[in-house]
Amino acid sequence: MDLGVAIGLLLAVATAVVSIVGFLLKQRGAVDAPPVSLRRPVRSTIALFSNKWWTIGILVAMGSWVFHVSALALAPISLVQSVIAGGLVLLTVIADRVFGHSVSRREWIGVACVAAGLAVLAATSGTVAESAHSTYGTGAWARYTALLTAGGLLLCIPFTKAPRATGMILAVSAGLLWAASDVTIKALSGELGDSGLGVLLDPMALIILILSLVGLVVSARSLQLGEVVPVIAATSAAANIGTIAAGPLVFMEPMPSAPWEVALRIGAFLLVIVAAVLTPGPVMELDPEPEPAPAG
Repeated sequence: MDLGVAIGLLLAVATAVVSIVGFLLKQRGAVDAPPVSLRRPVRSTIALFSNKWWTIGILVAMGSWVFHVSALALAPISLVQSVIAGGLVLLTVIADRVFGHSVSRREWIGVACVAAGLAVLAATSGTVAESAHSTYGTGAWARYTALLTAGGLLLCIPFTKAPRATGMILAVSAGLLWAASDVTIKALSGELGDSGLGVLLDPMALIILILSLVGLVVSARSLQLGEVVPVIAATSAAANIGTIAAGPLVFMEPMPSAPWEVALRIGAFLLVIVAAVLTPGPVMELDPEPEPAPAG
C-alpha cells in the first residue's frame, strides 16, 4: 500500500471518530434551538448558532471536515468512505461512554461485522490502494453530482407529517447533499498540487460551500425531528453510499479482474454499510422509578 494512501486512511479513521462527537454535540444543540425552517435557512442558521452546544458541535465538525478533505486528497474515495462507514459503529461506543447510553450485544456484533467487512476490503484492494485516484471526467462528475443533489433536494419536499419519519427522510437528504459535496471535494483535490490555495477560487469550491451549508440546515432539522442515533446512521449511510459508488463511476477506480474478487469486494462494501445501518442505536438508561412511600 502506498504511504500516502495509508496516511489518508488513518485520517479517515480520525474523521469517523471526530464527526460522531460533532454530530452528538450538534444534536444536543439542535433540540434546544427553535424549530428550523427550510424556507428560512439564514434565520434558522442564526438561531442555531445562538446555542452553545450547536456552535461547539460545528467547531468539532470543522475539525472532522479538515481530516476528511486531507484523507480524500491522499487516498481513493471508496476506501476513505468505507473506513468512515465502518467507523459509524463507534457511535454506540461513544454514546455509551460519553452520553450515558447502554450498548447491547447486537451492537457489538455490528462492530464485528464491520471489522470483517473492512478486512475483506483491505485484502481485495489490489491496485486501488496504490494511488489517490483523483482523475475524473468532467461530464461524469457533473452528472453524478447533479443526481445526488437532485435526490437530496427532492427528499426535502414534505411527504408525511409524522415527525420521526420526516426526520429520517431529511437525514437521507442531508447525506446525499454531503455526498455530492464530498465527490466534488475529491475532484477538486486533484488540483491542489498545481493550484495550492488557488483552488478556493475555483467554481467547484462554491459548489462545495453551497452543498455543505444546505446539508447542514437540513441535517439540523432532521436532528430536531428524529431520534439521534437512527438519524445519524441514516445520514452517514446515505453519504457513504453516495461517495463509495463514485469511486468506480466517477474516478475510474479499478475493480479486481477475477469475478469472484469483484463479488467479494462488493460484498465487503455492502457488509460495512449494512452493518453500520442495521446496528441498533443505544437506548438511554432511565432512572429507576422511586419506590412508593410506605402507607401510614
